[in-house]
Amino acid sequence: MDEERALYIVRAGEAGAIERVLRDYSDKHRATFKFESTDEDKRKKLCEGIFKVLLKDIPTTCQVSCLEVLRILSRDKKVLVPVTTKENMQILLRLAKLNELDDSLEKVSEFPVIVESLKCLCNIVFNSQMAQQLSLELNLAAKLCNLLRKCKDRKFINDIKCFDLRLLFVLSLLHTDIRSQLRYELQGLPLLTQILESAFSIKWTDEYESAIDRNGPPLSPQETDCAIEALKALFNVTVDSWKVHKESDSHQFRVMAAVLRHCLLIVGPTEDKTEELHSNAVNLLSNVPVSCLDVLICPLTHEETAQEATTLDELPSDKTAEKETVLKNNTMVYNGMNMEAIHVLLSFMEKRIDKGSSYREGLTPVLSLLTECSRAHRNIRKFLKDQVLPPLRDVTNRPEVGSTVRNKLVRLMTHVDLGVKQIAAEFLFVLCKERVDSLLKYTGYGNAAGLLAARGLLAGGRGDNWYSEDEDTDTEEYKNAKPKEELLKPMGLKPDGTITPLEEALNQYSVIEETSSDTD
Repeated sequence: MDEERALYIVRAGEAGAIERVLRDYSDKHRATFKFESTDEDKRKKLCEGIFKVLLKDIPTTCQVSCLEVLRILSRDKKVLVPVTTKENMQILLRLAKLNELDDSLEKVSEFPVIVESLKCLCNIVFNSQMAQQLSLELNLAAKLCNLLRKCKDRKFINDIKCFDLRLLFVLSLLHTDIRSQLRYELQGLPLLTQILESAFSIKWTDEYESAIDRNGPPLSPQETDCAIEALKALFNVTVDSWKVHKESDSHQFRVMAAVLRHCLLIVGPTEDKTEELHSNAVNLLSNVPVSCLDVLICPLTHEETAQEATTLDELPSDKTAEKETVLKNNTMVYNGMNMEAIHVLLSFMEKRIDKGSSYREGLTPVLSLLTECSRAHRNIRKFLKDQVLPPLRDVTNRPEVGSTVRNKLVRLMTHVDLGVKQIAAEFLFVLCKERVDSLLKYTGYGNAAGLLAARGLLAGGRGDNWYSEDEDTDTEEYKNAKPKEELLKPMGLKPDGTITPLEEALNQYSVIEETSSDTD
């Protein structure tokens, strides 16, 4: 009934009446995502009628009402089949200012029309294969990049940037050809990185270092949403970068990694938004060539170095192992390097473990990132080893028992999800410089058996990668407990089903076999 009334007014009414009836329809169906199939034909005709109205010279407010209803109706894939034409797509491109080559973002009154047009395009392109093909034909990706360049340094049009970026993300998600076009032809990597710089208001203090205002306000909701959409679009653009990395791209990737470091050190308007922001930053960092991730850490300034020396001198002499990592003025410092970003990644990883669900999607990306960083960058590995596998003092409890990060990771080594347990074991193995004796010391043989069997290292030894020969010192507690540990013994099942040393089990089976032979 709503569609029938709206359709009648759209076909015969004047702009004011059309605006009112469509505003009523929009208010009523704002949260509607499933539609009755009986009214499908009416919705198709309403869509066609709205496109005809949008061709006319109507007030901006009426355009917005038309587009709001069109956005709602575009949630229904069946409705889009007859209305997704090149002519109708061009109407939306014109209203979104995607056909303009000159700087035409001066009329603030037009911004709501641009935003609603971009929202409609997001729905239509995502839900319609025909629209996806027309997007290629109309070179939509290039038009979106042009609009982004007009928005790049302007603070008050975040909504336009946000939905422009969302549409770029949708296009690059659905078409691998568009990913390549964005990366090379349209220079999407520097463009999207600059969008992030603008969202974070970054001020550079060195080539790959930015100033962090620890007392500054959190990002606004609009800036956060814009940054998240840019991170998602950049992920698609760089998804294969680790395979095809060229030396000439190093600078651009390092700039992007430095922007992502900044991202990890700031917060959004809420805890949930901060986690979403950092989660997308982690995903994107996974696409950065590992050689460029050195910018996640940076040397201290002369002033910070002096402060660190003072802090080290203040530590008690019996805290030798703890002296390398200090906290000064809210800055995590290790071996003269600022480790704040790595510490944020470690905290993010622990939070994902504590959630206890969706490990494959939520935990494995950050674990993989930390593993690769540790394998390639000595200072990062040593810092993470210090944080995750500190010198053993509690030698009475099993490695998987407790609430430390080590305990949590060891428990994951026997997780039911193969991918999760493999990456958890791999991370700890790398922190141990791929030395079997060191891994067993921190995890126990039973927990490490899966990884060692897969690597052919059950008898001991070390992995294939080379690491520095810095010493792994043992605590007095561990030295005292080590001689009391029982040797590993191979076990077997006795005929009655109980476990016994393998030699004894074999002897019992031999006795049974001899008895059986005598009976024969």
